[in-house]
Amino acid sequence: MDWKRKVLDAIEEGQDELLELCSQLIRFPTENPPGDSREISAFIMEYLHQAGIDTKVHAATETMFNLISTLNGEGADKSDKHLIFCGHTDVVPAGDLSRWDFDPFCGEIKDGYMLGRGASDMKGGLAGLIFATVILAKLGVPLRGDLSLMIVPDEETGGDLGVPWVLERGLATGTAAVIAEPSSPQHPTIGQKGSCWFEFTVEGTPGHGSLQPIVGDNAIVKAAKGIEALQRLWDIKPDIPEEVKDIIRISQEYARDREKAGLAYQVFDHVTVNIGSIQGGTKVNVVADRCTVQVDSRVPFGVDYRDVLDRARSLLLEAGIESELKPFGFQGNANWTPAHEPIVSQLVESISEVSGEEAYGVLQWASSDARHFRNHQIPVLQYGPAELSTIHNFNEKAPVWQIIQCAKVYALSALKYLGVEGMKDETSLKNSKSPASEEATTSKR
Repeated sequence: MDWKRKVLDAIEEGQDELLELCSQLIRFPTENPPGDSREISAFIMEYLHQAGIDTKVHAATETMFNLISTLNGEGADKSDKHLIFCGHTDVVPAGDLSRWDFDPFCGEIKDGYMLGRGASDMKGGLAGLIFATVILAKLGVPLRGDLSLMIVPDEETGGDLGVPWVLERGLATGTAAVIAEPSSPQHPTIGQKGSCWFEFTVEGTPGHGSLQPIVGDNAIVKAAKGIEALQRLWDIKPDIPEEVKDIIRISQEYARDREKAGLAYQVFDHVTVNIGSIQGGTKVNVVADRCTVQVDSRVPFGVDYRDVLDRARSLLLEAGIESELKPFGFQGNANWTPAHEPIVSQLVESISEVSGEEAYGVLQWASSDARHFRNHQIPVLQYGPAELSTIHNFNEKAPVWQIIQCAKVYALSALKYLGVEGMKDETSLKNSKSPASEEATTSKR
């Protein structure tokens, strides 16, 4: 049986159901904080149950549920491969509603776009993972290996109660993983920069605002000097390992091509510094006696995040700021999955087959749950639908065609990676290409 054609046709014919599923997911206002996943989890569990798929619930808190559903491999030639489809239900807060052109939780389709908070990050991708799994179950595809759907409630605030919580407790494991995080339609992300979040607090001496700068010692003014000094973290020179130089070059070329006159390609080999929040002072006419600054720094290959912390401390001291620097949140080094790993090459190949266009992996300048899988020696990459400029922004949306394409790519990748009973690994799948895939290539060079 031509399982590839049967699965892809089923997704194409069921695209209205896929899009309605996505709309329904968006209508759950799962902003994090607080990250309450109870209602959306109940909905997903019922949807899977209707397809005959059971779900195990692992509650990290009273309101945050991790869901794991597994399609077990079968047959005399059962494989020991275990693929994890991973997605998160939480979204960043919608923010100022007056700056949205539509209800952020409408889940409506307009002009070819799915609208709403999470459309790109990442309920469009999550819907694709769920729908692909349901199609494989309903068709009774005899996968040789196990396929698990891992749906977590916590990623946007650091993810401590999501993927790492599950993996560290041994509640799920696998030999490969695909995360439905937003990406370019032809370029999955196979690596991420490291993260180094920290804060420092400056103490001052209060006084009447009318006498500043003669009376009092303004903590905000002192903190501003520290902020200026920290910009020099950009000047740290990375000692880039030989094995990642090529993927960095490819990623920089991709960024240049995509942004045309943009300069974002430079972040791949530099430490970035974002002053994310400042809290200082008590009242406008009182000299500020305290100011706390939070910094989001992203770390390239060839730099250890702990060295960034040490350099930040030195820069503050040079600026005359004597303050304890405290790390928090995201902490870790740059990490990646090599392009030769089967799950990477097979998903890239699947993109080319479905789209008929060239595909290749690139690095991501942000961070994600992927690092947790790599910490557990599980090869992983990210691929999902997105209008990238709207992620974490007002008027978030995702192209409908990408949601459909991604669902097909997820399903095809599962067939390729896990194999199908009675077939010789990928051979039968490769010989059953769609017309669009005949001219597609799967690597940049």
